[in-house]
Amino acid sequence: MAYLMDLIQHRRDCQWKQEQRASRISNLSPAYFEPVSNDDRNVLNQSVETLAQNVRLGALRPIDVLRSYGKVAIMAHRKTNCLTEVMLSEAEDWANEQAQAKGRRDVLLIGKIILRPLAGVPVSLKDSVGVEGFDLCIGYSSKTRKPSQKDATMVRILKDAGTSNESAIVTFSLTDIQKGAIPYVKTNVPITLLSFESANEVWGRCTNPHNPDYSPGGSSGGEAALLALGGSRIGVGSDIAGSVRVPAHYSGIYSLRCSVGRWPKSGTTSGTLGQEGIPGVSSPMGRTMADLTYFTRSMIGMKPWLYEHGVIPLEWRDQLELDTKKQKTFRIGVMRDDGVVTPSPACARALEQVVSALRKEGHQIIDDLDPPSPYEGLQIASQLLNSDGGYTYRSFYRTGEWTDPGVAQMDFYMRLPRPIQYLYYLWVKYIRGDDIWAGLLRGFHVKTTAEQWKLVTRREMYRTAWHDWWHDEVPFDFLLTVPNATPAVPHNGNKDAFSSCGYTFLFNLLDYTAGVLPVTHVDKKLDRLPSGFHLQRLNAVAKGAYMHYNEEKMHGLPVGVQVVGGRLEEEKVLAIMQRIEDALDQGGSEGKYQGLEIE
Repeated sequence: MAYLMDLIQHRRDCQWKQEQRASRISNLSPAYFEPVSNDDRNVLNQSVETLAQNVRLGALRPIDVLRSYGKVAIMAHRKTNCLTEVMLSEAEDWANEQAQAKGRRDVLLIGKIILRPLAGVPVSLKDSVGVEGFDLCIGYSSKTRKPSQKDATMVRILKDAGTSNESAIVTFSLTDIQKGAIPYVKTNVPITLLSFESANEVWGRCTNPHNPDYSPGGSSGGEAALLALGGSRIGVGSDIAGSVRVPAHYSGIYSLRCSVGRWPKSGTTSGTLGQEGIPGVSSPMGRTMADLTYFTRSMIGMKPWLYEHGVIPLEWRDQLELDTKKQKTFRIGVMRDDGVVTPSPACARALEQVVSALRKEGHQIIDDLDPPSPYEGLQIASQLLNSDGGYTYRSFYRTGEWTDPGVAQMDFYMRLPRPIQYLYYLWVKYIRGDDIWAGLLRGFHVKTTAEQWKLVTRREMYRTAWHDWWHDEVPFDFLLTVPNATPAVPHNGNKDAFSSCGYTFLFNLLDYTAGVLPVTHVDKKLDRLPSGFHLQRLNAVAKGAYMHYNEEKMHGLPVGVQVVGGRLEEEKVLAIMQRIEDALDQGGSEGKYQGLEIE
């Protein structure tokens, strides 16, 4: 009986949340349902930096900016189901408060200028970010009807959205002096946050903005879909194995995986709370490269370490950013294959387009790389992330609750008795002859404390090996690789492709700063598989990824490239990403990437 009641409550809560979202949308001002006007397009076409400047100068009202973006956000939601909590009514109150606040222009205090770098700018948030008064359910029905009691740290900072050169300024109430950015929507995610799709029973499935039969990515997939369609210019996601980078690759936007401690995360949640072997990080996402850079610079310029103990007190290094922009030539390492899944023709072509454009500019390309084994990194990272055997993310499930098919498959294996697991491992290794898959399966079980400590030791040794290789053996300025072996997967494709995450997961393990920018689109003529390709000859990880590669069906999907720097090198990586986009624009075979137009 208890299980039946749990199932009934699960279905009631899912229905209630969807009805609540529909009601919040239908009760909005009629302005949100009018066609996009010329005035709207004037707002929508401005960069974040220009928007904030015009709000500070009084040339734009925050409420008008909000309504322009809210209008497109509703349109994007109808197309992709990208929104979860619709906060537009409350955001209008925040916007109106801005208009009435003292000091709409920059405020002079203690002889210093306090800027408002995000004044009046709407900012979208992944569903995992806490906003006072709104649920923080991340697709679990058991977490509904439990609104956050206070804003997450980053939301507080966004609402303050000011900066100064004096740490003493924190003794004043910035909120009283000035108003900042406006959080207005939260976006869809996969239940557990452990998938490159974004679907759950509470909110439904989010679809790719370029093709409704495909995933927008995960776990920040709703955020990517919204940004790609112009319903937002900047947003906040999170990344534990590629969760802001893969959505950027799948949906054609820009994102940056920050190193641990550079971006605030207090007040966010996940399906793996307490897991620190591979710490999750909150990170920025943007519709354009310029917006991503300005947003990141603005957030770090707010001195988030004054708000949250876990943030490293590291100022934004303008000189590092400037030096990187001015550096004449780079030594560039190119990782074309991780030894687990060879990149598909579409992804290999995007990487080569970037390499060719940079080579034309005279940069030195280092192709013959032999880094510490990326496969070993995948082994270590996957075991650390799942060291509890999936107990934590399962603990939030209700009876009968749907879960991501990839997670379900992993969960099924981890819950098998250890003797059965071992027999399956032997069969895969010695009968099927698949050493890659067998080596991953061998460690998929609950870890004891001693085993966990040994894994952390292996992680630190592996990080040391990469550091020494990068800086001593083949020193280079940055690394280029693909974000994933294939473009977006079709719905439920994660069942087969869930282990194909090594190209992003590796840099979570290493805690390196890594960004993704879009480069091209899948072309059904250029991106065919070679004539000698045989799916059955691949290891199980590669086979799962390639099962869904179809250049005909994927035609037009975005394809990105990943730029990797060292730990805490956000300024440098962003500057390099901009250099790459400029190189593509000036000397690339297709020019720079062209995103979706706002309808």
